[in-house]
Amino acid sequence: MTLSPSADGDYVVTASDARSLSAKVDGVVLAPGDDGYADECATYNLAVPRRPAVVVGAASPGDVGAAVRFGLARGLPVGVLATGHATSVASDGAVLVTTKRMNAVSVDPVTRTARVGAGARWQQVIEAAAPHGLAPLSGSSPLVGVVGYSLGGGLSPTLGRTHGWAADHVRAIEMITSDGRLTRATAERETDLFWAARGGKDNFGIATAIEFDLFEVPRLYGGALYFPGELAADVLHAYQEWAPALPEEMTASVALMRLPPLDIVPEPLRGRLTVHVRVAYLGAAGEAERLLAPVRQVGPTLIDTVGELPYQQVGTIHNDLPIPTPVQEGSLRLAEFPAAAAAAIAAAAGPQADCPITMVELRQLGGALAREPEVPSAVSGRTAAFQVFCDAVAGPDEAQAMYDSMDDVFRRLRAWEVKGGTLNFLGGRDTAPEAVREAFGKPTYDRLSQIKRSYDPANRFRLNHNIRPAA
Repeated sequence: MTLSPSADGDYVVTASDARSLSAKVDGVVLAPGDDGYADECATYNLAVPRRPAVVVGAASPGDVGAAVRFGLARGLPVGVLATGHATSVASDGAVLVTTKRMNAVSVDPVTRTARVGAGARWQQVIEAAAPHGLAPLSGSSPLVGVVGYSLGGGLSPTLGRTHGWAADHVRAIEMITSDGRLTRATAERETDLFWAARGGKDNFGIATAIEFDLFEVPRLYGGALYFPGELAADVLHAYQEWAPALPEEMTASVALMRLPPLDIVPEPLRGRLTVHVRVAYLGAAGEAERLLAPVRQVGPTLIDTVGELPYQQVGTIHNDLPIPTPVQEGSLRLAEFPAAAAAAIAAAAGPQADCPITMVELRQLGGALAREPEVPSAVSGRTAAFQVFCDAVAGPDEAQAMYDSMDDVFRRLRAWEVKGGTLNFLGGRDTAPEAVREAFGKPTYDRLSQIKRSYDPANRFRLNHNIRPAA
């Protein structure tokens, strides 16, 4: 099996190489130009196209191991793709492993745990857990992949303030490391890897399955209030007075949204600025309405969907766009959200601002998210009270203009910024080593870097927000 030099001096995988690799896997092996190659490499976030030297559609852990050994033997980087919501680094010239075929989900109602394959999505887990009165620490979109979300931190907008980060509740990780072997990491074995991968994501290998806790959710009262954009300042000020006093059983976020005029967007929200208040409460309807009253009093809504909600419909609270789009992202965390910060967001992204950003969102943290877990993990930034997240639907040609607008939002909020964060909220421009180091903080990053040297000394798993192996 050989590699051929390309015009720029790099190596490209030959057809013979691809055929030889294909003989070792049960899934598919595709190279540029093959039928199905583009579909296999497709991502939800279209901002960073995937053009690997070879893509392996893995059907088993053995397939993942074969792909990793293939890359290792040739000095090629190896990346992984489930749904591609968090795509941030191009995979040109690399070995790319796709995991969508490895999507088995099983639920144990006795131990209140789930086991999922690397390609499973949250909606599958939600549907499997709901008949038992259980729910996972899933994110705002049920279409997101379970494994990448969980190992990248995992901020649940419904259960996070009550139970903490998803990474903290992972009980076991089965992972192919850089030597191509399958390793099972838990709190009792491969403890360094278990700590590092829960927060450090795919820097140490490719997870083939994880096991994690589920939680009893007898009822959910939640939904969305959409206010007209003219009320942005009033809603933000009401939110900053209201949210800090909420019990941990209620989570609320607010977003200034400029949605495109597409048919999938509800008609009252198309092509205009709206203010989207998202609410989830793990309790009785009457108490939820009492808690929600200060926000309802701000003014009339365009849409009000708040009410009793089957957990299978939890994705309707945030109602994230279900179609692939090119997205540019950025975030920072706040130690507090005073009136001056609310005024700053209104000035940067409200009705009087020339702001092209699709969404400027403020998520409430605190509660269990601020507490250290029983089994420590590499998740950082627990002291923050709020997460600011900017999301812009834009291609590469428009990216810089969007980032300039995001920077304007962030500049106005620097007085309340607190360092630290999770990999899931880093964007495409946050791939520089200093950005990753800052997200974790020096002590955590230094330990991660030492563990990286043990499990991936050549840094083969670098198509991500990369943790470099210690020298």
